Amino acid sequence: MTIAAAVVAGALAGGTTPTNAQTSGVATDASAQHAPGIVATRRVTESQYRQTIADVFGSDIEVNGRFEPERREHLLLAVGASMLSISAAGFDQYFAMAKSVSDQILDDKRRAKLVTCELANPQGIDDQCTTQIVQVYGRKLFRRPLTNDEIQPRVAIAAEGTRQSGDYYSGLKLAMTSLLTAPQFLFRIEMAERDPSGALRLDGYTKAARLSYLLWDTTPDDELLAAAQSGEIHSPVVLDKQLARLLASSRIEDGTRAFFSDMLQLDLYETLTKDPMIFPKFSQAVSDAAKEQTLKTLVDHLLTQNADYRDLFTTRTTFLDRSLASIYKVPLLAPEGWTKYEFPAESDHAGLLTQISFLGLFSHPGRSSPTKRGVAINEILLCEPTPLPPANVDFSIVNDTKNPNLRTVRSRLVAHSEDESCSGCHRKSDPLGLALERFDSLGQHRIEENGEPIDVAAELSGKKFSGARGLGETLRNNPKVAACVVRNVYAYGTGRAPDKTDRQFLSARVKAFVGEQYRFRPLLKQIATSPEFFKVVAPKPAPEQSKPKNTIAEAAQPTATPGAS
Repeated sequence: MTIAAAVVAGALAGGTTPTNAQTSGVATDASAQHAPGIVATRRVTESQYRQTIADVFGSDIEVNGRFEPERREHLLLAVGASMLSISAAGFDQYFAMAKSVSDQILDDKRRAKLVTCELANPQGIDDQCTTQIVQVYGRKLFRRPLTNDEIQPRVAIAAEGTRQSGDYYSGLKLAMTSLLTAPQFLFRIEMAERDPSGALRLDGYTKAARLSYLLWDTTPDDELLAAAQSGEIHSPVVLDKQLARLLASSRIEDGTRAFFSDMLQLDLYETLTKDPMIFPKFSQAVSDAAKEQTLKTLVDHLLTQNADYRDLFTTRTTFLDRSLASIYKVPLLAPEGWTKYEFPAESDHAGLLTQISFLGLFSHPGRSSPTKRGVAINEILLCEPTPLPPANVDFSIVNDTKNPNLRTVRSRLVAHSEDESCSGCHRKSDPLGLALERFDSLGQHRIEENGEPIDVAAELSGKKFSGARGLGETLRNNPKVAACVVRNVYAYGTGRAPDKTDRQFLSARVKAFVGEQYRFRPLLKQIATSPEFFKVVAPKPAPEQSKPKNTIAEAAQPTATPGAS
């Protein structure tokens, strides 16, 4: 057996294979309600992978490589993660990244941090030291202690590598690479056990992982793992204590960023393009800054200021750097870095929906899209899905931007909506998007389109409003906005879409959210301390991966989607 083959065999030691870890050992019917064992698997996200490597080995460790594509289900990547496996090509990528990480953590300047035991001979085999290292770091990576069947093959791999190379560290690299390519690291494998009364519950390590990934977006730390190992995490008093510690930490910013990156679909910026002839200011720097602006605004508003979640749709306070100031056409005093900025009261810039991260993402490469923006608001912020358009709809009127009689997108949409098969959906989405028409595809402010004044008056469900500020106020006062973020936090943390059995629980959490003046930290606490957050749910068979259940993900792609005006 070659060394590479031995590493792969070691990676699978005591577990399932990378390509079938999604379903191996997972009950797919109601029997999961009656038997302990694996109840769910979730492939770790790119963000979780990177955060874990930084936390376990140091923030200076570089993670270079291409991750397997993630999948958005029910509008969240966190839900889609439970339906993912790893392809053979994807495993090759994970293997390359694992080897790179192992090379870095065991280079001359870093190896002393990892290898704390005293080696009798750096050129010889030291099974005792290797066992200690595999136990310590395997526990951090697997989010639980390793079994002997998981330890010994890796000790053997290291010994064989040392025997062939004549260097202890070369052998240890193979063992570390094996840990980093194991299904137990690349997947969050959730387990159920019997409690003292005989009822099923999630085991302590699964509870610890759910808490840590929801709040910190990373593997559980030593204190949380210790509470899991002792079983104390099942005590409401200890759970409350751990939760208070996690919420008080600055690491809550990482979890908040990860959640809103998923909910607001900021990952789609990785493939976003704009027509360079129309928008020469758009660049990778602008793309990165647009995402960071929104995340900084969210963290400052929700965590630093502890402000009302609903005010995110009306706030004039944000953060800008030089690349964004140019697009927003505002003066920026700081020559570099980020500056807190407040738009004037009369400005159309108010709330997250007037930031480039939203306006630019839900547009075509060369022109704005009221329909895409309206659908995005309905689905992402109000949790109201929009059906796909009929296959035989004629979109020629919408796409004819040169029509001298229909010079604005509003006039083209009105003409298009005369088709009865389209009018229902457009009546629901277009008013929201038309209120944002003073912002082009890049998010730059304008007052005309093709020489015609832009009309931003809108009406929805009998309520009239005008422009971005009116839209922001309308959303702020819509109770569905609060209900939607509660639903999304719960779905994100549990990795599954809520069903009818969750309605009563979610309704109670919405009332509690209102009672806490719509503060985000208390919302996290309410959900993470609830028995429902840790309940055992029988997993359902994964649907085919050919078509994600998400219309916004499709509509946000760079190429113009027919009918997404």
